[in-house]
Amino acid sequence: MLFGTYMGGFWILKFILFPLGMTIPFLLLLFMVLTLCVPFMGYYYARAYRNHICGGSINFFHAWLFTTLMYMFAALLASVAHYIYFKYIDQGLVFSYYDGLVNTLSKMQGMEKYVDLQKESLAVMRSMTSIEITMQFMSMDVFYCSILAIPTALFVMKRKKDENNKEA
Repeated sequence: MLFGTYMGGFWILKFILFPLGMTIPFLLLLFMVLTLCVPFMGYYYARAYRNHICGGSINFFHAWLFTTLMYMFAALLASVAHYIYFKYIDQGLVFSYYDGLVNTLSKMQGMEKYVDLQKESLAVMRSMTSIEITMQFMSMDVFYCSILAIPTALFVMKRKKDENNKEA
């Protein structure tokens, strides 16, 4: 839970850059770069857990479970920030930003099917309440991070050296 809290705090700070990035493109780029840092942080925290708590060895399932739970706790913490943002702060800013993007795409030739799909998606998202949007984000975070936990666990796992197989 401690590492999940650290990761969740990072996700909250990273999420602050998302709405700001709609007006300042550099912050949106920074948001994307920090998002790419998440697997490396997960690896670092899982390795620290292996070395300091597990005595230097951990099997795959244990590493995967630790990493998945860490991401789940981070998603729970970040979902509080998501809910507060979409309930009290956003007031339709994100949807109006995406409306502008869809309108820009609609001016391009050959994008009609894509634009229609995006308009339908926006209509569905506009009909969602703040809690539904928050639950959508949280379920996506947990799903993708549980998949991301597989390669992380493969890199973190380390077997104990068998005392009986050592050569004298």
